[in-house]
Amino acid sequence: MDKLKLFMKAARFRVIPVMLIPVLLGALGAYVWDGVFHPLLLILTLVGSGAAHLFSNLINDLWDYKNGVDVVANQTEGLVTTNSGFLANGTISIKTFARLTWSIFGLAFACGIILSMISGWWAFVLGILGGLIAYFYVAPPLKFGYRGKGYSEIAILLSFGILPIAGAYYVQTGHFDYRAVLLSLPVGLLTTLLLFNHHFLHWQADKATGKNTLVVVWGEMRALKFSRLLLFLAYGSLILCVILGILPIYGLIALVTVIPIYNVYGRLSSTNQSYAYLPLMGASLKASMRCGIIMILCLIIEGILQ
Repeated sequence: MDKLKLFMKAARFRVIPVMLIPVLLGALGAYVWDGVFHPLLLILTLVGSGAAHLFSNLINDLWDYKNGVDVVANQTEGLVTTNSGFLANGTISIKTFARLTWSIFGLAFACGIILSMISGWWAFVLGILGGLIAYFYVAPPLKFGYRGKGYSEIAILLSFGILPIAGAYYVQTGHFDYRAVLLSLPVGLLTTLLLFNHHFLHWQADKATGKNTLVVVWGEMRALKFSRLLLFLAYGSLILCVILGILPIYGLIALVTVIPIYNVYGRLSSTNQSYAYLPLMGASLKASMRCGIIMILCLIIEGILQ
């Protein structure tokens, strides 16, 4: 049990719903729009996507440690570190951590192979694309998460929105649909917002080690404006989904999830201590999960009422 708890903390298991919610949305889209639902395929997709998400967290820790980001963050007073800390403080050896990381990837890879054999080769292509994004986000030679050009934000939108929802829909139906892409925007943008706000906690350490996130490149004031824009786009896309009939009219109930995070923005100034962003991180996570859960419930109700 101690080893399991250690693994769950290292992989940041508590935030895995940000990946599982999009998968459920994609499968429910197939159920509501096409009348198709395969429970076993959904389970395989959930396991594979969940493993891919844990791999992403672990490989991020592994390369941030190798690149010195975690060490600088731990040694800088006043900064909030968001890595697991197991590599930086020597709790787990880098060899053991790497073995665990690639074992999780193996599980995700196996699920992708099985799904591609049942539903079509695009399931494997989408899975591999997600794996490449997760790896080269922090790994050389690309390290696009360090480049500060907006690549990381696009990658998060793809990895936690478009790919899992469109992929889960494809696994269920064997084809793609533009509605799955549009359905992915509210939760995808909210998760992008979550990861973007994550950078505020340790942007000084990122800057010191050459990790040029948009917060580093733009500075706090401009980055906060962009953060608010992402929030607006996320809930604007939710309204668009209702207007286009992708979500039922009562999907607008999910708009209430904007209130807590909107209130947090009101308490921030143009420059803040790292710890001031912890409430924003918490509110971002809750907004992403709560909005996604309400969307899931709305699609379930819509499927039952049809």
